[in-house]
Amino acid sequence: MKHLKYLNKFFWKYRTLLIVGTFFIAIANLFALYPAEFVRIAFDAVILGMEERTESTINVSSVLLKYGSLIVLFAILKGVFMYFMRQTIIVMSRKIEFDLKNEIYAQYQNLSIAFYKKNKTGDLMNRISEDVSRVRMYLGPALMYALNIVILFYLVITKMFSISTVLTLYVLIPLPILALTVYSVSNNINFRSERVQEQLSQLTTIAQETYSGIKITKSFNNEQNAWRIFVDSCKEYTKKQLYLVKIEAFFFPLIITLIGASTILTVYIGGLENFKGNISTGNIAEFIIYVNMLAWPVASVGWITSLVQRAAASQERINAFLLLPSDIQNQTTENTPIEGDISFNNVQLIYDDTNITALDDVSFTIKEGQTLGVFGKTGCGKSTIANLVCRLYDTTNGNITFGNTDIKKLNLNNLRSAIGYIPQDGYLFSGTIRENIAFASDIIDEERILEAAKKAEILEEINSFTNGLDTIIGERGVQLSGGQRQRLAIARTFYKQPDFFIFDDCLSAIDATKEQKILHNLRLESRGKSSIIISHRVSSLKKADSIIVLDEGKITEQGTHQELLALKGFYFTMHNSQSNSVV
Repeated sequence: MKHLKYLNKFFWKYRTLLIVGTFFIAIANLFALYPAEFVRIAFDAVILGMEERTESTINVSSVLLKYGSLIVLFAILKGVFMYFMRQTIIVMSRKIEFDLKNEIYAQYQNLSIAFYKKNKTGDLMNRISEDVSRVRMYLGPALMYALNIVILFYLVITKMFSISTVLTLYVLIPLPILALTVYSVSNNINFRSERVQEQLSQLTTIAQETYSGIKITKSFNNEQNAWRIFVDSCKEYTKKQLYLVKIEAFFFPLIITLIGASTILTVYIGGLENFKGNISTGNIAEFIIYVNMLAWPVASVGWITSLVQRAAASQERINAFLLLPSDIQNQTTENTPIEGDISFNNVQLIYDDTNITALDDVSFTIKEGQTLGVFGKTGCGKSTIANLVCRLYDTTNGNITFGNTDIKKLNLNNLRSAIGYIPQDGYLFSGTIRENIAFASDIIDEERILEAAKKAEILEEINSFTNGLDTIIGERGVQLSGGQRQRLAIARTFYKQPDFFIFDDCLSAIDATKEQKILHNLRLESRGKSSIIISHRVSSLKKADSIIVLDEGKITEQGTHQELLALKGFYFTMHNSQSNSVV
């Protein structure tokens, strides 16, 4: 239960619903308790009338009608309060489910990029959906029936002891056996539930990756192999699920047997007690009703235990991420200005997941209002600079400053709001073109959208689409070409109107003419603003105020375009190579 302690704060938050729901459970059980007493009174009255033969048939009928009517009335009232019971306890569980999903979603957004490199999307999705659903079953049905069992047991057993201590003790003999059985099996259920959830996460991950990479799967004609992998995972999930079901199925036959034993003991011991004159025949009938009243609650102990164990296993998986601190912490809630020169001072970054040194003792300064070009081969650390400026990662050694302020002391929200970052993949969302361009703002300004699209050199193509800005681009922009996706991502950044631009090799799929027009628009848009242009094309960096050349995480060359050509190093060689390729 230690993993479920996290949920206690929600019980406190919705304590009114919980308390009122518990009250309704108690009232419903009171209305369920008295019909057994009515049966006993009616039963004894009929037997007494038959023995003395002094009561008329009319009187017997009136007794049966009276108590029969009361039984029906109490059954109706019990049903009414059971409805209220569900409208409080179950509603409470749904509200907690809503809050828990929002907490998990907010935590997912708060966690660093490094976290997402270590964990699979399918597993993240499974924890916020399937695992939360299992936790809700504990918060709702399991809690409701557990309270019902406790209250019903107290009322019924108290009533039974008031009638006959001897008969009650005999009837309750099977219950300790049941308790020991539940205790011994519950740990096994918990362990198997964890294995089932892990396999379900793997199954979800396989499906998610297959759908995301369907184009590659089809182009390689690999559908059959993907299907076999999925089926094998399904078989493993089914195998583990069936094993769990077998364990759970053991409870119910055992419980029914024990309840049957209690009924037999009621009739046998009750008969002996009746013969001794300790109880009436009606009391035996009353006891049989009480035993059957306990039948479902006792039978549900195994089911409730299973729900609790599954919820504990799921909450443990949820807590593993929900209580995980982010690698990137916002150290201040005060607004901090994002201004001044940007300086990298002996910066080193080693990625924890791969132990790769992305940058090693890198130092440079971007003067406020100037543009820095970053050039180098694939894997040399170009994108790492963009990640560090956005503080998607923190440095391993060294520091980064904006003006005289360490980047870690800046308000993270202010920092990222000030930056317009376009990564290499230019991820797009599965909505309309309008929604993607206006992504950075809650307010959609039609004129700004059109102006941003024009600056990104994609407005003409948007106008050529049948639905224009309302065109659905599909998941990850699948309806668009690579160049269109990149330009739409650029338009999204122009729409944001940030104080600082970062173009991370986001012009690779765009033809040279449009590339130069976009860079020209960027220069106009970023007047008085700092910017970084990362590219493997020399043509993209020619007009930068300064350029650094990276190789294996180190700066090997630095200067303006002309100064780097004069060095006749790697930059000069690549310039000539690319110029000849264009010719």
